[in-house]
Amino acid sequence: MTEKQKSSSISVKIRRIGTVSPEPDLIKEAARVILDGGVILFPTTCLYGLGADALNSDAVERVFAIKHRPYYKPILVLIPSTEELNQLVRHVPPAAESLMRWFWPGRVTIVFNGKDTLPDRLTAGTGKIGVRLPGHPVAAALLNEVKRPITGTSANISGDTGCSRISDLNPDMVEKLDLLLDAGPLKGGIGSTIVDVTEDLPKILREGEVSEKEIFEAIGRQ
Repeated sequence: MTEKQKSSSISVKIRRIGTVSPEPDLIKEAARVILDGGVILFPTTCLYGLGADALNSDAVERVFAIKHRPYYKPILVLIPSTEELNQLVRHVPPAAESLMRWFWPGRVTIVFNGKDTLPDRLTAGTGKIGVRLPGHPVAAALLNEVKRPITGTSANISGDTGCSRISDLNPDMVEKLDLLLDAGPLKGGIGSTIVDVTEDLPKILREGEVSEKEIFEAIGRQ
């Protein structure tokens, strides 16, 4: 395939979507792709992510392949509502309840002990699962339409910098995606703060939009 043909095939998969009021028909189209086992590009608050049915082992496998992600690295998931936690995690400790109350939607990813029914690739054999309720309107609308957890890993080749605009995406990765929701330039940054609540003392795995001080102040308000 020539470069011109590649560019043409990629452009056919791109859907420009509004960020304040995402077009329902585009949300439905993207949701159908996910429910059929596909992988899409979609916007989150800071960076673009790769979305696939998190409970579909084959779809999760595709996400790993597209990103060239090592199998020892888990993939976080996004949920449409806190009620979805019941099918993902064994227990929601008080610290997690405080973090969800103060920082969801968006801003904080919480790592729980996952249920044994989760795809092995998703947890990378750790038994843990990172979960976030998304804050971006497109991501929220997509999850409300899919009505099940989807992957929320950043749209980049593993080890590369995350992308805040689709023009910066790796072309080889883009070719392998089934649909791209282009919401224009995102604000960028390092993304959500990741907090592990699987032990008695919560642990910050990555400090992002929310500072360590804010995290422990919120937990102290239990």
